Amino acid sequence: MQRQRSRQREAGCTRRVSRRGMFCMTGRGMAAWALASWLWGEAAWEAEGAEATGLEPLNRFPRMVQRYFVRRVREVEEAAEAARARLKSRADAEAYVERVRAKIRESFGPLPEKTPLEARITGVVQRDAYRIEKLIFESRPGFLVTANLYIPKGRTFPLPGVVGTCGHSANGKCAEAYQSFAQGLARLGYVVLIYDPIGQGERLQYVGPDLKSRVGPGVREHLMAGNQQFLVGEYLCTWRAWDGIRALDYLLTREEVDPHQVGVTGNSGGGTMTTWLCGIEHRWRMAAPSCFVTTFRRNMENELPADTEQCPPKALALGLDHSDFLAALAPKPIIILAKERDYFDVRGTQEALARLKRLYRLLGAEENIALFVGPTYHGYSQENREAMYRWFNRVTGISDAAVEPQLVIEKDETLWCTPHGQVAELDARPVYSYTAAKSRSLGQSRPSPRGDALVEAVRRTLRLRRARGTPDYRILRLLPSRRYPKRYAVTYAVNTETDIHAIVYLLLDQRHYSRPPGGKKRALLYVAHHSSDAELRDEPLVRQLAEAEPESELLACDVRGIGESRPNTCGMNTFLDPYGCDYFYAIHSIMLDYPYLGQKTFDLLRVIDWLAAYGYQQIHLAAKGWGALPAAFAALFSERVVQVTLKNALTSYAEVAEATDYRWPLSCLLPEVLHHFDLPDCYRALEAKQLRLIEPWGPKADAG
Repeated sequence: MQRQRSRQREAGCTRRVSRRGMFCMTGRGMAAWALASWLWGEAAWEAEGAEATGLEPLNRFPRMVQRYFVRRVREVEEAAEAARARLKSRADAEAYVERVRAKIRESFGPLPEKTPLEARITGVVQRDAYRIEKLIFESRPGFLVTANLYIPKGRTFPLPGVVGTCGHSANGKCAEAYQSFAQGLARLGYVVLIYDPIGQGERLQYVGPDLKSRVGPGVREHLMAGNQQFLVGEYLCTWRAWDGIRALDYLLTREEVDPHQVGVTGNSGGGTMTTWLCGIEHRWRMAAPSCFVTTFRRNMENELPADTEQCPPKALALGLDHSDFLAALAPKPIIILAKERDYFDVRGTQEALARLKRLYRLLGAEENIALFVGPTYHGYSQENREAMYRWFNRVTGISDAAVEPQLVIEKDETLWCTPHGQVAELDARPVYSYTAAKSRSLGQSRPSPRGDALVEAVRRTLRLRRARGTPDYRILRLLPSRRYPKRYAVTYAVNTETDIHAIVYLLLDQRHYSRPPGGKKRALLYVAHHSSDAELRDEPLVRQLAEAEPESELLACDVRGIGESRPNTCGMNTFLDPYGCDYFYAIHSIMLDYPYLGQKTFDLLRVIDWLAAYGYQQIHLAAKGWGALPAAFAALFSERVVQVTLKNALTSYAEVAEATDYRWPLSCLLPEVLHHFDLPDCYRALEAKQLRLIEPWGPKADAG
């Protein structure tokens, strides 16, 4: 305090405290007092920092990435809404339906060839009003699907048929809500085929000796299989929907089913599949998605992560929204089922309905689109099931029942199609084996690009944009002592694109408050794994390189989503959770067709441009772990990068694609990369820049 008073006297400042506790400045000016306060605060922070025994990593921009993605998704929605507003006639509406169908096909990619279903009945359960056939079929060669076929008794065939898709129940088709709608429909006169999703029920993919999932059923299995698939250009949304298409193929082989009266329904993850199946399969006569349909914007703004299969690639880039997948089936009858207390925002559901109402009105079938909102929480509860029954009955005329019949819920074991409840015991091929096989096939057929061909392949795969000029930046207050390799650090927030800053630390032996001093031609730029602030203290590589290059300016960089802009969204401390905020932005990047890794590489290239404006013409780019990926790519593009040191860099994308287990997050994976190149191609090219790889990490290394 004495130091503060002394400096204030030197500056000619006095102060008094008002009744409201505010400082009122007199003397020779507020500017002088501000400078004195800054200097005093800096000295106090230094003393405090020197005594600190533990420092939390700095994170001054925790909402930056969220704001960026909200803006991008809003822009997509606004453009799509403008296109819908231009629809004025029936011809316009019909053309719109054809356009969204084409976009959906582009998003989901080519569907596989239909192969023999090899269906077999493994048992039959007889009940009073129906029988249940326990069924196994192959949606792809060797890929087994377990299903229950409910067939009414005492009816005249053929009857309407329904494919039931399950939500995220660990026991799949055996969950009470899903047994309930299948049994309820059967009692009303429908033939119902309900099947287990990938990673649920009897179709676990990562099975241990106890026939339980090693990674966790449902979401965790979907993420493990789906994230890996992106590397080879496969998409879990397509695999999941293909199971539903093949389920319909089987249902239509049954003489008990009227092929002109088939529908689809499901809840939550099954609501997702019902929605997607409306978009890519047009043989349905009716549909009832439950507890899913909203808008992509609402999910983004509400920070609601969704599974890999719930986020179709390029969907946002193509201007698609949930309503468009239902529009692809227009003008056929669809009822959207929602819940007032659901985490899927019912406001978005109403917005989707309004879009569809207008489209159906132009098509002359406004009565064929409807919404029912149940009063309770997420789930296919009785009131929503009854709304579905009424809607399907209205379409088919099979029944006039308005309430659900009496149900009897079976034990899981009664409905199992396999001896002990898992297809793994039947030597079924797991989904990751197909990913590995495709990776090996691509590796054999893919040329190893070099020179300009490699650079262009990387640019296209990253969706990297070209930028010109020097980015603007902010200068943040001088940091207190953080126990960095040098005494002082000034932080710059380099504006790489709208709403985004890369955070750059400049380390110096003397105080510095303004723009980079320049004067040196060479810079050592470290790209962080998780946090430059923490790694400047704790990562031995930084000090080793700094000591080896005393003539180089020492800097460190957090690209977007790392360190100073590590998001605090999607719940508390979710960053390293497989379903957390890092995944949330990575999967939305894929929907925007702008890979998260491409965004991070762009940040780094803009930082290099910024350094060049201050005279740093030679860059030694060093990085660790997650940071090694954008560093390797940026080094390929920038002529200013003359030396590269990568610690714990990923060895190969092919190794991840061909591994049963891996730890690299989606934010480090690059969609369709193995169609074009692999990391060893990049490392080979960087040998000309004195590349040094230190302790590289394979698929299962500690990449978290």
